[in-house]
Amino acid sequence: MTHDHHEHYEHDEHDHTMPTLDAAQHRQEAVALFNLVWEYLGEKSRTPQDDDQMIHAAHASRWHWSHGGDAAGPEQLAVGEWQCSRVYSVLGRGEPALHHARAALRICEESDLGDWVLAAAYEAEARASAVAGDSDAAREWLARARAAAAEIEDPEDRVVIEADLATIAV
Repeated sequence: MTHDHHEHYEHDEHDHTMPTLDAAQHRQEAVALFNLVWEYLGEKSRTPQDDDQMIHAAHASRWHWSHGGDAAGPEQLAVGEWQCSRVYSVLGRGEPALHHARAALRICEESDLGDWVLAAAYEAEARASAVAGDSDAAREWLARARAAAAEIEDPEDRVVIEADLATIAV
């Protein structure tokens, strides 16, 4: 059976235009998808299809943040990369987990982000390194993450990061 992908288009060329969303709508979609990923992560009996949907939602959330205008700065982009890394780490996929952890850290460094966002990027590096089987790197990143977490200004943010760090096995 052959499939002519052009039969679904009015033109011979693919139309790559997107429906027009304003920055606020992109932000709304990013937040909704981000929260959906956390629902998937909290699900104790995810199916392989759920895992795929979780990956798609994490990437879609990050993509929408990249179109969020003034409502989406480097912090949101770094957190989006961090969430992608977390998803891949939870699924045991080291290479993409490392890729997104490094992207989160790069955004933090380029934008001079600190506090909990930097600690989260270090946490992602530690978790992804552990998943990828690099225990030495995981221990080094975990030490950096713990040091950064100790410097987090808001005690509630510090507790969240420290709880995440406690779940990394190295």
